[in-house]
Amino acid sequence: MKIPCVFYSFTTRPFYRQIPAYFQCTPMFLNPSRRAFSTDFSEDPELKEFMEYMDGLKNYEKSGVPKGAGTDSDEGFDLGRMKRLLQLLGNPQSQFKAIHIAGTKGKGSTAAFLSTILRAEGYSVGCYTSPHMQTIRERITLGRSGEPVSAKALNCHFQKAKMDLERAVKFEKGHLSHFEVFTALAFSVFAQEKVDVAVVEAGLGGARDATNVITSSELAVSIITTIGEEHLAALGGSLESIAVAKSGIIKDGRPLVLGGPFLPHIERILRDKASSMSSPVVSASDSGNRSILKDFTKQCQKPYQLCDILLRIERDLSLFIELFDVKLHMLGSHQLQNATTATCAALCLRHQGWRLSDTSIRAGLESTFLLGRSQFLTPKEAEMLGLPGATILLDGAHTKESARALTNTIKMTFPGARLVLVVAMASDKDHLGFATELLSVGCLEAVFFTEIGIAGGKSRSTSASLLKDSWIQASRERSNDIMDCGIVESEFFKDKLTQSAGQTESQTILFAEGSLVPLMRVGDEILKAKSVEFGIIVVTGSLHIVSVVLGSLEG
Repeated sequence: MKIPCVFYSFTTRPFYRQIPAYFQCTPMFLNPSRRAFSTDFSEDPELKEFMEYMDGLKNYEKSGVPKGAGTDSDEGFDLGRMKRLLQLLGNPQSQFKAIHIAGTKGKGSTAAFLSTILRAEGYSVGCYTSPHMQTIRERITLGRSGEPVSAKALNCHFQKAKMDLERAVKFEKGHLSHFEVFTALAFSVFAQEKVDVAVVEAGLGGARDATNVITSSELAVSIITTIGEEHLAALGGSLESIAVAKSGIIKDGRPLVLGGPFLPHIERILRDKASSMSSPVVSASDSGNRSILKDFTKQCQKPYQLCDILLRIERDLSLFIELFDVKLHMLGSHQLQNATTATCAALCLRHQGWRLSDTSIRAGLESTFLLGRSQFLTPKEAEMLGLPGATILLDGAHTKESARALTNTIKMTFPGARLVLVVAMASDKDHLGFATELLSVGCLEAVFFTEIGIAGGKSRSTSASLLKDSWIQASRERSNDIMDCGIVESEFFKDKLTQSAGQTESQTILFAEGSLVPLMRVGDEILKAKSVEFGIIVVTGSLHIVSVVLGSLEG
């Protein structure tokens, strides 16, 4: 059956007084000077010199990664300059054991699960991930608490290393990047803080990533979570080349944990590389393992899913655990897979002699939570946004695969809920594939588009109108009935909104408009005006748009 879709496009500010009263936003939310509309969140004043220094370095998160940069080829990043930098700093990466994680999706969540498991057992853990949500300090978490490195400690390490950094930048003729320098500082912090183990997330690919300076003697376990088409050009142009790039983190004789599931020929690439390195392989997706998502419920207004994780691994290594009724606050079947992958890694560590009890593994899984990953705002947080009573879901999905995971999570947690989507994306993402997946969720009342900065810059941002075009194309390919109103004059626009508000059929309304929180309020009013029994406002498309929403709660 065809689902009728009505496509609208807002002009920018002038529409405010032209729409029906029940769609109007409180004027203060239209003030672009409010922090809610900026991605330039202020750092601690103590980091002013550090941030100015870092801002002077090449930042590929802002500008985009060059073609072939992540491949093990002449086009790839030069790992030599990273090794030379670390040598100037005293090779801090040699002073702790490391767990190295690569993969298209699931790296950050798997790192969080595993770090929390290790902390639950009492280990002092350093964790290095990217990107951050509110402060760059989030990329480095420390100790048994898992708190971000303090501004004082980070500035102290920077001041100690500053002369060596300047020497390195000069020697490398300005080619050292923001990510390379910050990675080196993270390793320096971990060494100085004498962590028991560091969980390190690769930034791009694996083979030529700045984190891939960990040798086999320093590596405890390597993990490859998934293989997908993100950063396709930078990683060689095919799934096969991406798999080869990510397999670069496999080291001689050190165990490899595979998340998956993978396409058979992709898994073969990874296993063949491991075999050539004499590395035992443990797969979270082996047929002998069972990960079961049994129920979804809430406890103290915090949603969780009830799961069983039953692992019996006999190939390469003999590993076993049975965890029943695990309460995961990271929602979705993909997060259960990430939790299973982290559990496999924990079992590998236990096999090596690390102290890790079943109790600590359970406690770590159950206490793991990450901002912006299937995160439902609390009623108090919704009220702070001027949306009392609204259900708001934040998810940093930005690929076709993660959009599919988000769709499945929504269907699982709130089947039949009516939805308003608010979307902003980077320019180098698969907008069409992302749209196609989310359009399959059904029950869409509206899709709004906005534009946000990526890593504090605009060069990778996508305009709202371009995003809208991708969704129109995706809807047509799905045989949805479309009425595209484009950028309309006020009376026509007002008439169409009024007409839409009186209809009870499922409809998709697309707006192109620049301000995030006002769109969320308009979406809430649409749901209320249509007397929707249960509706959800979903903010997605990038961790950066999620960061803007969370930043508005700090103001």
